[in-house]
Amino acid sequence: MDFDVIVVGGSFAGLSAAMQLARARKHVLILDTGEPRNRFAASSHGFPGQDGQAPAEIKARLQAELSVYATVSFRQSRASKAERSGSGFTLWLDDGARLACRRLILAYGMRDHLPDLPGLTDRWGATVLHCPYCHGYELDQQPVGVLALNELAIHQAMMLPDWGQTTLFTQGALDLSSEQRATLLARGVRIEETPVTGLIGDAPALSGVRLADGRTVPLAGLFLAPRVTPASDLAEQLACAFEDGPTGPYVAVDPMKAASVTGVFAAGDLASPMANATLAAAAGVLAGGAAHRSLIFDPDLVGKV
Repeated sequence: MDFDVIVVGGSFAGLSAAMQLARARKHVLILDTGEPRNRFAASSHGFPGQDGQAPAEIKARLQAELSVYATVSFRQSRASKAERSGSGFTLWLDDGARLACRRLILAYGMRDHLPDLPGLTDRWGATVLHCPYCHGYELDQQPVGVLALNELAIHQAMMLPDWGQTTLFTQGALDLSSEQRATLLARGVRIEETPVTGLIGDAPALSGVRLADGRTVPLAGLFLAPRVTPASDLAEQLACAFEDGPTGPYVAVDPMKAASVTGVFAAGDLASPMANATLAAAAGVLAGGAAHRSLIFDPDLVGKV
């Protein structure tokens, strides 16, 4: 085998997993494409000990910490194919390499699919957002909006008044019941049925949205819950089971982050319906530890395939 464990994905989950294995003196390779899901955000918030730091800076520090361990290797490459091979796994990389490992940790994250709305993509991660805990405080209680793409918009709209006066733009995606309307209004949420047709302001800043009838609504931030898909199809190739999340499928794992295929572990956004930096790092810790124990207690992968 070339490595004890290959970690596919070099952001918070993958690096946290690698740290556990490095400290167990296992030979670990971290594959990273350099395109983390959080690359559009200027800062990370709510991450203990890292609040307000740029995601790229946090990642760089984690990489520097890992580079101290002699058994850790990094490779800037994408894994395009993976398959079970005896008591381990074989990966084929886009750069032509073929690598073997005893265990595999998938931490390559998710891809967000944003609606086609003028000005929205230019503001993603800055003033067009998905998580109020991550970015709501910095909007300084200015007016915010929720762009409805699915039923999660109701949940977001109920949450957001704690961060600013909230308007829910139904976009024809919601058919609110009288009870839902009453609950939203009781929270102080304004309900706007006229569709948003574009975002205004000097991007990435946001000053408001333009509606189909020509009106504008002042906003400092716009929240939405985009559809997500895995950033790679390796889990599908390996026949891992998936769960249906509120915005898309994610890899099914047990409490220790083992996937349905023995010897495969998954962590971070790829294996959770909730995107959060702290949770991703914690999941990586669990996956790394579980992969190490698997090498000890099930060295030949005699468990279910």
